[in-house]
Amino acid sequence: MLPQVHEVLGLLEGGFSGLRVLVVGDIMLDRYIHGEVERISPEAPVPVLRHAQRYERAGGAANVAMNLAGLGVKATLAGFWGADREREELMALLDKDGVNHAPVVTGSLPTISKTRIVARTQQMLRLDIESHKKPMPEEMQRLIDSSVASVAQADAVILSDYAKGALSEELCHAVIRAARDRAIPILVDPKSRDLGKYSGATTVCPNLGELSQATGVSIHELDELLHAAEKQVVEHEFEYLTVTMSEKGIRVIRPGYTYHSPARAREVFDVSGAGDTVIATLAASLAGGLKIESAIELANLAAGIVVGKVGTVPIAAHELVELLTPSQNLRSDERVLDRERIRHRVEEWRAAGETIVFTNGCFDLLHVGHITLLEDCRKFGTKLVVGMNTDASVQRLKGPTRPIVGEKERAHVMAALAAVDAVVLFDEDTPMELIQELKPSVLVKGGDYRVETVVGHEVVLAAGGRVEIVPTVEGFSTTNIVKKLTGGC
Repeated sequence: MLPQVHEVLGLLEGGFSGLRVLVVGDIMLDRYIHGEVERISPEAPVPVLRHAQRYERAGGAANVAMNLAGLGVKATLAGFWGADREREELMALLDKDGVNHAPVVTGSLPTISKTRIVARTQQMLRLDIESHKKPMPEEMQRLIDSSVASVAQADAVILSDYAKGALSEELCHAVIRAARDRAIPILVDPKSRDLGKYSGATTVCPNLGELSQATGVSIHELDELLHAAEKQVVEHEFEYLTVTMSEKGIRVIRPGYTYHSPARAREVFDVSGAGDTVIATLAASLAGGLKIESAIELANLAAGIVVGKVGTVPIAAHELVELLTPSQNLRSDERVLDRERIRHRVEEWRAAGETIVFTNGCFDLLHVGHITLLEDCRKFGTKLVVGMNTDASVQRLKGPTRPIVGEKERAHVMAALAAVDAVVLFDEDTPMELIQELKPSVLVKGGDYRVETVVGHEVVLAAGGRVEIVPTVEGFSTTNIVKKLTGGC
């Protein structure tokens, strides 16, 4: 369980959308050609791939930006790309996901691309197109100037170093200095053997192999390697190191303190892009005010999701929301949401393929009739949202002596039930406005209603949903219970 799960869900459900993160680094285009191998070529002893599918993905620093966009962050991408077809394909991908791009176009270098030939899920060959030439000095200066200027509009900065030439030592120092001057987090995905290139960064995020190269300590001597990491923090004035340890999880290291987040057990199909997902999630989390411990846990969850996909595929906020919001994982108060939060929660659930069920009522004194209604609701979908009248609304409907139980207490009792995924209060006399906002897939009402008499039926039906009427349990109602308590019967 995340230490700050309520705050994390708040960020995922709209809070990230107000954040701006700058990504500077090596921009790439990833191509995938998928097919089937059924024979060996008669021309040479090589397998013949029957081409079935081809697609493109943003890679390198561009994939980091795409992960940020998937979380809802306003991402800006800076780096180099060529004046070629690959640049046009990358621009189309970035534009589609709303990534603001401002790379320097270089006429002397191609846009870096990697083409992977895959038979089913087995990669057979990778073709890289890139140049070992350095960018022209005037091109590098333009990138430094534009990157430093962009820091002024950012809430966090990521340096995504794939050792392809975009991140010179001069650029790194200039951008880190600018970020430090604004007191915003700056995170680095390193490829340099000398971590001094990134001195002053908030954190550098090496894997164990990269940490081994930087310290000269074998990855087989884990305790010694992690101790050497502490020295790197002091030597290069980092706040901490964030070490990704593959199946061992992620560890935060600074002198006298470590925090370890174990890996989440998932089936692994492809680890490409997982590091991009980790650093993007960390940057968004820190920019959003989360503590590093919660940021690491969220990044670990995100990495666990993307390694279960084939190819370089960024994380999406709804995937994390879905993972974090099973009823058994949340306290009752974490399932009581305001109107804005419930809209975002339902959007995320719907994007994840969930079927949203909605019912409503006062639910003053909870009884077996209510429980039966809620259990019936679960038969019609995968996520149940309960709309509950506020105290003022109940008084208008039932009279000045009601409700018996206050709205906060009623909401928390309802949210504690296993059948319920979210509770939202509404102050109107009917739930019509709430139904219009949420547009549930299934609207459920108990009693002797007909479909056409259920409030909100027209909204749900117009959106392609349906209305279900379930029978009530005879003899049970809040009114009858109140009468018994007051000696009325």
